[in-house]
Parts: sequence; C-alpha cells; structure tokens
Amino acid sequence: MGKPEVTVVDHSRASLSPVRLRWVLAILSTASFMAALDLFIVNVAFSDIGRDFGAQASDVSWVLNGYAIVFAALLVPLGRLADRYGRRTGFVAGVLLFTAASQACAASTSLWMLVVARAFQAAGAAALIPTSLGLLLMVFPPERRTAAVRIWSAGSALAAAAGPVLGGFLVNASWRWVFEINIPVGIAAAVAAVRLVPDARDGAGTRIPDLFGAGLLGTAIGLLSLGLVKLNDWPVPRTTALVLAALLLLAWFWFRSRRHPSPVIEPRLLGVRVFAWSNVTMLLFSIAFAANLLLTIMWLQGTWRYSAVRTGFAIAPGALMVLVTAAVAGRLQGRVAAGVITAAGCALCALGALVTVLRVGESPGYATEILPAWLIGGAGTGLALPTILSAASEGLPPHRFATGSAVVNMSRQIGSVFGVSLLVAVLGTPIGYAATHRAFMNVWLLVAGFLFAGAVTALWMREREAGTAVSDPPA
Repeated sequence: MGKPEVTVVDHSRASLSPVRLRWVLAILSTASFMAALDLFIVNVAFSDIGRDFGAQASDVSWVLNGYAIVFAALLVPLGRLADRYGRRTGFVAGVLLFTAASQACAASTSLWMLVVARAFQAAGAAALIPTSLGLLLMVFPPERRTAAVRIWSAGSALAAAAGPVLGGFLVNASWRWVFEINIPVGIAAAVAAVRLVPDARDGAGTRIPDLFGAGLLGTAIGLLSLGLVKLNDWPVPRTTALVLAALLLLAWFWFRSRRHPSPVIEPRLLGVRVFAWSNVTMLLFSIAFAANLLLTIMWLQGTWRYSAVRTGFAIAPGALMVLVTAAVAGRLQGRVAAGVITAAGCALCALGALVTVLRVGESPGYATEILPAWLIGGAGTGLALPTILSAASEGLPPHRFATGSAVVNMSRQIGSVFGVSLLVAVLGTPIGYAATHRAFMNVWLLVAGFLFAGAVTALWMREREAGTAVSDPPA
C-alpha cells in the first residue's frame, strides 16, 4: 500500500493582503495569456516562416502541430507531477522552460530546429496552465475563487484579441520577434512568482502519472497528423501505414489507461455524460476553429496580398466579438442549458464559414466579404468555447475539477492538430486562382460541417436524468 496522503499548503492564505492577492492573480494570469498569445501570433507568422525557410505549408504546419501535440500529451501528467512535488516549483519551471525555448525558437536556423524548440516551448506551457490554476484555487478563499478564475481565463481571451494585431507588427520587423517578446515577460513572471506566490503540493500520496502513456498518446497524434499532412506528397501505402500505426498506438494507449493506477485519461471520467460529450464537442469545435483561423490568414496574405499588420487588424474584430459574447454566455449559464448555448455558438460559427463561401472573391472586399463572417464566427466562439470549458467539469466530484479541465484542454489541442492537418491535406498546392478558390471553399465547407456536427453533439452535454448517479472516479 502507498503512504498516507500528505497535503502541504501555505496556511497563510487567510493573512495574504488584498494587494498581494492582486499581484498573485496578475502573475498567474500571465500563464494563460502567454500560452494563448503565442498561438495567435504564430498563426500570423505562418507565411513568413515558410518563405524564410523555403518550406511547403505541409512542413511549416509542424510549427503549429508540434506545439499542440506536445502540449496535449503533457498537460495532465505535468499537472499531476506538480501536485506531487510543488505547484509553484512546477509553475516557475514551466515559465523558465517556455522562456528559454522561446529564445531557441527566435534563434532557429532551420525549420526543423524551430519545430524542436516549439516542442520544448509546449512542454513549458503544459506545466504553466495546470499549476497556475491549481495555485489560484489554493490561494484565493472560496468566496473569491470564481471571480479569480474568470480573470485568469480572460487572459487567453485577451491574447486572442491582442495577438493578431501585436503579431502583425512584430512579423513586420521579423517573425523571430514573435518569440523574443516572451523573454522579458517570462523572466519577470518567474522572479515575481518566487517572491510572491505561496507553494502547495498534495504530497507523496499522489501517484506518479503515466508518462509512458502520455508518450503513446503524443506519438499516435503525431503519426496521424503526419499521415494527413503528407496525403498529397507521399504514396498512399505510406500514409495509410502511418494512420494504421496511429490507430494501433491509440488502442494501446486506451488499453493501458484502463489498467494504469494514474492514467492520462481516467476511463471512468468518460462515464460522466456531460464531461464525455463536452470533450467530443470541444474536439469538433477545435478542428474547425484551428482550420478556419489559419485558412482565413492564408487567404488574406496569399490571395489578397495583405501585409502581416493588415492581417492582424483584419482578424482582431472577431476576437473582440468573443469577449462580448463570452460575457453574454456567462449571464445565460444557469438559466439556459450549457448544451443549448454551445449548440447556438457552433451554429453561428458554421454560418460564418458559409457566409465566407458565398461572398469571398478574388478582389479584396474585406468589409463585405470577410468582416461579416468573422463577426458572426467571433460571436459564436464567445458563446461556445467558454461554455464548453466551464461545463466540462459539471458532474465530476470536486477533487476531479482540475483533471477534468486539463483533459478538455487536451481535447482542444488535439482538435487544433487535426484542424491544421486536414487543412493542409484538403488544400494541397493549387495552381492559379480558380483552383485556389475551389480548394479554399472546400476547406471552409469542411469547417462548417465540423461545426454543425459540434452543434449536434453539444445538445448531449447534459447530466443523466435524476436517479442515475455517476460513480466517483477513483482517487
């Protein structure tokens, strides 16, 4: 039998001054802001990175996919390691790794050096998110936690609004500045965390997470993504073999998860209906969201010849709509079922994609062709995304809230990988405007299809009827 669980916390929480609590909240919110900012900035830099290294879109896609794969695979295991050995230690280590890897990204002399550096950057981000949330829940008293978590979550929304514009200005100088911007922020956050943030851990009773299982999951997602992005470049037998290998590894991962004492995904969590369908919906939504974001940027920069700065400003209104409708979704929750809010959001996003298909043309017409669709899609994202994230843990016992949040964020990253991969596979390398227009429209129709599917699965995001209690997953 294992040792009895030991919980080590900072008992001075009640004595923390309001000023110190605000500083702690600012420091921890930096984590979600940094991780999300990097995603949106790198999307804007996608074309410039490809041109600088003379690489195809299928290869440059690994700058995005490599990050998302490693992030998804390590999010839960690194969170649990931090629970065992110290959340502040994990947070500071994550910040320092993210910062050092950002410098390595900026100094990269080849595309694949950049991809490897992005993988290390993702490992840092995977430590940042669960540790910052865990510290937040520990430091703030119960009556102030909800407000604190909302502010922490707003960091990613703020990054979505500011990222494209900031990224445009940085890329205008050099895509390397996209990564350099993380250096001063990361150093300041690490120093401030050591000085101001109290520590907490659950002690030796917390089991070592299944790191081998995390490796299986990451490898499987990577192989599946590789098979998709190389669909137009490699022989069919080779890509088929990659997909089959990925499916075998996923089966091995699931079999191992059912037997391991501390799996990456606890199978019994999926017995909670709202949790299971929230993850399915998040996967479908994220596939569409990632594909739509990158596709729009590629259209603006490749077909309409927008600069990086102009592209950033063109994308920003959609992100601002997210902020507005996310507040509306927060007010509706409790009065309207989470599944209905999410379904409405997914349907609006699908409508935005269809509006693009019907209106976009060769000559730039932003105000009438891209902007209306982007505003509709931004409104839908504000309704759907925060609602899925908040609803995912409903029905789970309190000691599984953090794990549930980590798993649904993992689904979000996996969906992003598949979205970028499908975009590359369907888009191919069209020659001439007619072929380019047809290929882009096909991807936008695919985006709409995934979003409509997400609207359907969202309606299942509800608890079982009364009398069908869900058993508590094992500790």
